[in-house]
Amino acid sequence: QVQLVESGGGLVQPGGSLRLSCAASGSIHSINAMGWYRQAPGKQRELVARITIGGGTNYADSVKGRFTISRDNAKNTVYLQMNSLKPEDTADYYCNVETISTVEYWGQGTQVTISS
Repeated sequence: QVQLVESGGGLVQPGGSLRLSCAASGSIHSINAMGWYRQAPGKQRELVARITIGGGTNYADSVKGRFTISRDNAKNTVYLQMNSLKPEDTADYYCNVETISTVEYWGQGTQVTISS
């Protein structure tokens, strides 16, 4: 079992920045990759960014150049630095963990609202 605790969401104006954090605990030795997904009202959940245990990353096209995912292995924490935020980035953001046995775990979600 892996437990995830997210933080860092909130309300910010367009063009602003936020940093999301997700701390993992439990069976962290089984983690293969960590990532962030988001779900806007009326839309499907989509991958935002993902980082593997080896440091490889991939991003949704809509956030490339604006968002950066990083990982602190010592703290078992993954971060999502979000810059140049747009209203269309408004969504609930969920931390995701993939284990080596392909089981996935999800955080409780944190709300991000971009509005003036």
